[in-house]
Amino acid sequence: MSDEGRLIKESMVQFERLLPGPIERVWEYITSSEQITQWLGNGSASTIDPRLGGAVNIGNGHIRGVVTQWKPPRLLAFTWDVFMPGEPESPFPESYVTFELKRQNEKVLLTLKHRPVLADFEGRTMMGWHTLLEMLTAQLRGEKLEAREVLMEKNRIRYGVEKFSI
Repeated sequence: MSDEGRLIKESMVQFERLLPGPIERVWEYITSSEQITQWLGNGSASTIDPRLGGAVNIGNGHIRGVVTQWKPPRLLAFTWDVFMPGEPESPFPESYVTFELKRQNEKVLLTLKHRPVLADFEGRTMMGWHTLLEMLTAQLRGEKLEAREVLMEKNRIRYGVEKFSI
């Protein structure tokens, strides 16, 4: 033990996607209950209370958090706590998700960051976000959404994640 401070580095997952604009439309897709229920909540009730300090509830309470940054239409950040069915307390440490939007002519650059990521969950986290962003992109383009399970399996292989069940 020492009185000296220590530098501890954390893992972070980051994705960038160039999406069809305008920025206000993309903002709606990442913040409105109707839209996030489709791509982020996999059809399960999902809400983000649109204000600093607002409650986040994704997938009927599987993910819960609090909005830490709300700057429409360019920045949304919230805490990310994973709850297993019937558990009143999350068995996992809290993490943070940030969606940043920037105009790129007629398109919008989305940068997603999720941190920290537990060492044993890095592949799963990348697989999950890759899948969710594919669903968001398809929805914004007006394309038919491929089944989440099909996308997850493709991305499980892409990121070298062992088969698992929840």
